[in-house]
Amino acid sequence: MVFKLLLVLIPASAVLKYLIGASPLLVFGSSALAVAVLAEWVRRATDQLADRVGPALGGLLTVSFGSIAELVLALFVLLRGEAEVVQAQIAGSIMGTSLFGLGLAIIVGGATRERQRFSAERAGLLSTLLILVVIALLLPAVFDLSGRMSDRAVTLSITDEELSLGVSVVLILLYLANLGFTLVTHRDVFAKDKDGEKADWSLPFALMVLVGATVAIAFESEMLAGTVSQAAGSLHLSPMFLGVIVLALVGTAGDLFAASWFAHEDKMGLVFNICIGSAVQVALVLAPLLVIISWALGHPMTLVFSNPLHLFAIASTAFIVNGVARDGETTWFEGLLLVGVYILFGLAFFFGS
Repeated sequence: MVFKLLLVLIPASAVLKYLIGASPLLVFGSSALAVAVLAEWVRRATDQLADRVGPALGGLLTVSFGSIAELVLALFVLLRGEAEVVQAQIAGSIMGTSLFGLGLAIIVGGATRERQRFSAERAGLLSTLLILVVIALLLPAVFDLSGRMSDRAVTLSITDEELSLGVSVVLILLYLANLGFTLVTHRDVFAKDKDGEKADWSLPFALMVLVGATVAIAFESEMLAGTVSQAAGSLHLSPMFLGVIVLALVGTAGDLFAASWFAHEDKMGLVFNICIGSAVQVALVLAPLLVIISWALGHPMTLVFSNPLHLFAIASTAFIVNGVARDGETTWFEGLLLVGVYILFGLAFFFGS
């Protein structure tokens, strides 16, 4: 009911922008909240469709639309030539779901329970993919650094853009292989968490919500992207900080809400699938797609992160989550530690960008 009422933010943000001519900060705030609400509607519609069409096709739908809010928002920001903000959003999304989202969910679920248990096998696979993400995202940065620091007059045979395109293709292929592993060859092992789930929406209604929410996200993202710099100036913040914290949380809002709800219902397997799976999807699907699409649009973005703090945050997140997922159980204090680390990174980005 609350999310239905919050849909009023869509016309409200349009009125503020086009009729009243409100300040960029008000337009930014209303549009950001609208995208967050719409992201939750996309997640619900995707889940309903997945329950109706089965795990294999449902998995493909999840890949296609699971990060649609983040993708559309990042594309509009990218089209305005703010590649560094998009890179910050990518790093922030990985941190937001793996540290803040997972930590908050563990606190919610553990508040009334001594400990919660989940499948260490599935969580272990996801955390291993996160380690792969670290290696893949470090490679272009190390390549760029070694090329600039070399004392020899060496002409590199490949550019940052070309290397990023190659890495992007490999990452997408690896994620497709992961889909085949979890949804085809080992579907009996990894489909247990959704057993018994039934779709409440009809197929036409779910499709209508998915298409409508996606179109609305594009509309809101265009307004949001156009006010990032002005809103950052009004708040005396850097656009990069807004990207790594605000835009990242806006794009992943649906996952954050869902994770806390499933943790409350003691479905920690789903919580890890949502939180770590979302971070993996951002790194193995969203980031590579942005590199490829940006190259096609003539606004190339590379995987060479301009701020080393981004890479350090992603690497730290991967190793921390791997430690939490290893034993197959969580307590509320582990959740508090994850949220605490996220706050520390937030402070680092606030003062360091």
